[in-house]
Amino acid sequence: MRNRIYLCLAHMSGNEMAFIKEAFDTNWVVPMGPNVNGFEKDLETFVNKREGADPLHKAVVGLSAGTAAVHLALIACGVGPGDEVLVQSFTFCASSHPIAYLGATPVFIDSERDSWNMDPELLEVAIKERIEKTGKKPKAIVPVALYGMPYRIDKIMEIADRYGIPVIEDAAEGFGSRYDGRVLGTFGKYGVLSFNGNKMITTSGGGALVCENEADKNEILFYATQARESYPYYQHEHIGYNYRMSNVCAGIGRGQMTVIDEHIAHHKHVQELYCELLKDVEGITMHCNPAAEYDSNFWLCTATLDPDLKIKGQENAYKRVVTGAVGGAAGVTHAAKTATTECQPNANVEALRVALDAAGVEARPLWKPMHKQPVYKDAPAYVNGVSEALFAVGICLPAGPYVTDEDVRYIVEQIKKNIE
Repeated sequence: MRNRIYLCLAHMSGNEMAFIKEAFDTNWVVPMGPNVNGFEKDLETFVNKREGADPLHKAVVGLSAGTAAVHLALIACGVGPGDEVLVQSFTFCASSHPIAYLGATPVFIDSERDSWNMDPELLEVAIKERIEKTGKKPKAIVPVALYGMPYRIDKIMEIADRYGIPVIEDAAEGFGSRYDGRVLGTFGKYGVLSFNGNKMITTSGGGALVCENEADKNEILFYATQARESYPYYQHEHIGYNYRMSNVCAGIGRGQMTVIDEHIAHHKHVQELYCELLKDVEGITMHCNPAAEYDSNFWLCTATLDPDLKIKGQENAYKRVVTGAVGGAAGVTHAAKTATTECQPNANVEALRVALDAAGVEARPLWKPMHKQPVYKDAPAYVNGVSEALFAVGICLPAGPYVTDEDVRYIVEQIKKNIE
């Protein structure tokens, strides 16, 4: 019987155990230590490389999660109660939730069609209108590398610099993706990385924040380690957080960094194979790099289904209430109240997801835009319909290091098999 094919699971290199053993042998099993320092240096070497140019000089802080990195970057940008932060709507909730943690308001920006990421033109419209309405500038701009695809960071930075607003790049899904030869997360004031169990590399759970310099890194470290002042006892003059990465997790990360280039190459290969095998399938379009400047890591391979495409069983889509996690998603404990919502994927997308699930293949819809989430119903949003339209027709296909060429052929075979 065929093993289940998961969407994306990080792959162990075999080198991790040596670093983990060192942590236990030296009793460094706390949120600091040699592996944390070493992992940060490995990350700095990686993100500072530029194609055809001198290296950058960014500093990196290892943290407990990518969400923690977003939270600390917002704090460092001075975000607080009553402030507004411009954030991409087409994203996972970890991009916007930390804004709410701080009592600030997310202002959602819709996507451009080519990259699926933040629309620079809408961004500038939002900046002008928020200044006019509130009398002050938004405190930060948060573009997101959706599924690894780069955002138009050249235009975003030009607009941000013109208005004097710092950029926090959410490259959690885009570790190793590049725009014009430069690694995402190195253009803005801060860059967010994630090493969750389903990312390009993993530390089991963990993240990092790319900073402009050592001074900014030290400020982030201060808040990540409970904001303790330099006294022989615990003196606190600011609210801090327990956000430092553990030495054991960092050991896993050091082992993972030895295979990061292989992981990125594998994801790109899987993307190319999907494109080749699906190129003649009418009604299915893979999302690819829109221009030469874009170099996605293809963390997940995504496709759109023509609304007229007929999938077997789509007449039964959304007939039953989902009572548990879809695709093994962690943290799902609330049963759905209804089978449908007012914003959801088309019936053929849901039918294909169900069909692939029955064939042992994990597939999922695209992220539901944040401006359509009930929790953010009152948040300002600048929309053009792109993210809602993509959410209606998009699907994520497996792309992780465990996905073989045979698996991709099997997945494509199952897709074709279920088209009427």
